[in-house]
Amino acid sequence: MIIGIGGAGGKLASGLSKEATVINVSEVEMHKLGLANSILAYTNNEKGQLVGSKKDPNIGKTAFNSVRGQLLDIIKGNAIITSSGGGTGNGITSQVLSYISSLEKVSDINRTQFIIILPYAKKEPSEYVNNTIEFLQGPLWKGVDSTNTGNTFLFSNKCKYEGRMAEKAFNELICNSLSTLDSIPEKGDKYELLEGHIDREDFEAYKAKSFFNYFTDFDYNPDRYFDEQLEENYNELMLRPDVPIEALFLLEVPENYDHTVFYNILDHFDAQKVTPIYSVVRNPNLERPHITVSLLYSRKPAELVDDYNRVAEETTREKIKKSIDQNTKMERVAVNMETKAEEVAREEGTEASEIKNILKRLGKI
Repeated sequence: MIIGIGGAGGKLASGLSKEATVINVSEVEMHKLGLANSILAYTNNEKGQLVGSKKDPNIGKTAFNSVRGQLLDIIKGNAIITSSGGGTGNGITSQVLSYISSLEKVSDINRTQFIIILPYAKKEPSEYVNNTIEFLQGPLWKGVDSTNTGNTFLFSNKCKYEGRMAEKAFNELICNSLSTLDSIPEKGDKYELLEGHIDREDFEAYKAKSFFNYFTDFDYNPDRYFDEQLEENYNELMLRPDVPIEALFLLEVPENYDHTVFYNILDHFDAQKVTPIYSVVRNPNLERPHITVSLLYSRKPAELVDDYNRVAEETTREKIKKSIDQNTKMERVAVNMETKAEEVAREEGTEASEIKNILKRLGKI
């Protein structure tokens, strides 16, 4: 099950599954999604129920109390998708992570995965960036460090802003990307299995590990080094990964194709001291080999915070420099008003004394 929290999380969850559950403080926003499963989080605001959290995570944290029982029950073994920059998603998800990190131990089958959409610091409001920094160095740090969470997927709005994409199109890219990853065990069941095996249980056990998950897919050329292709086909929707700790891949080959090329991929991971789990299948619909690969890495949220602080500082410096450049300094010019009065009088054909008297009254001479 997918649980979408907040405005961004709700839209993405609805794109991933019509059976998704969405949670928001805004009944209006939930109604727009047209999903049967929705939970309204109450804020106990003096002015009545809010239509949004106004980028304030404290509102989300307060609203969590109204859905605590329902939410903590349905997250077991499922995935939460949300953004870190806003108020509702950030606040409610922070409380969920704090709860999970306080538990002594969570079994693999009950671990919650987290799909987080991070803001693009160079283009989005400072409130989003500050909310994200607090989220990463606080709740997410504790959650991952507790080893009680499942995989955490870090997506970035950078691709959206640099590509000047519409929100709907960007959301579809994220949903399609996640669907490609989740289709790995289904393809193993659907197509002829040639090597290895990743069944549903293997896949869920992999996603229950408390690491960050980066994944991508591309047409594989066995005549070239795998690491070069992996770099060229980097998933621009996600943050770049650190050195992998574990890996998983599905290689699909066309009819009458030598599937033993998968050994080249194993050689790559062997050089990295990583033993992946994998499946190689025969897909008659393909014309060339295609690989979907996932890397688990343990980059600490503190390092991500450093990245955000660095980008925020660079952006601030750029704004200050731009402001200075736009404010042109005017050179001060010393003017002798009596001399200037005589020049004006000659040009106007009047008595200089009259102009000087006016300037005296104005305190200019």
